[in-house]
Amino acid sequence: MLMNTARGYLPRTPQPVRANRFCGMKMADAVALAGHEVHVCRYREARTLLRWLGEDLDGLRVLDVAGGDGYWAGRARARGARAVALDLAGAKLKYGDRLTGPPALIMGDALALPFADASFDRVMSICAIEHFDDGARALDEMTRVLAPGGELVMSADALTLAGQWPGLYRAHCERYHVQRTYSHAELAALLAARGLEVITYQYQFRSRWAQRMYLGLSAYGGKFGFNAAAPAVPLVAAADRGARGDGGAIVLVRARREGQRAANQGGSA
Repeated sequence: MLMNTARGYLPRTPQPVRANRFCGMKMADAVALAGHEVHVCRYREARTLLRWLGEDLDGLRVLDVAGGDGYWAGRARARGARAVALDLAGAKLKYGDRLTGPPALIMGDALALPFADASFDRVMSICAIEHFDDGARALDEMTRVLAPGGELVMSADALTLAGQWPGLYRAHCERYHVQRTYSHAELAALLAARGLEVITYQYQFRSRWAQRMYLGLSAYGGKFGFNAAAPAVPLVAAADRGARGDGGAIVLVRARREGQRAANQGGSA
């Protein structure tokens, strides 16, 4: 496992994309793929954030905050990034080091990132901020390590209709240590106060039935409820396209930090 030293980090060399991801796949890789991508939420959510990061990340420094086993940071590495995943859970990081082509795996706190200022060209965080005891502090840290002109892509629980099912919402918060939810407007205000401008945002699980399903799976779906519901992904996506107005269970935001982008910050905008 690669660990941080003196507020720096040791990135792994980017790995080219395989022609066939399933050819010769190790058991650890297969389990990680099933856990992260055979998932009614994460498949669309994380892939949208990765698309916002850019298809060509050659040489860019990418940090995934609260990145677990590093699976999604590994997808950024496969696009050429010098990728790092940070998490407090040592067991997840240990598992991530068994995966093929893992990113650098760092044990650390999102509220006190162990990196120097402006260390990364892109920062990613997938549905993590709502679990932090101090979400504002986490945004301070993500902004601090983001280079001028760099981009932050993140998602958070929004649950804009949660008031219709208070029991489910309470069970969801208790089970997953959810401290609060965020709308796109709330995130935009928090980011603007830190010198980041929202470029685009998107809600997912926008319809009433989809939000109800999300809360129900969270509260009572068991350990693999979201995975078992993966066949519903096309239905949720279709309902999202037809929904009106702003709101949903999850909000995704892409924002850019003020300042001139350095000459070596390539990749797709």
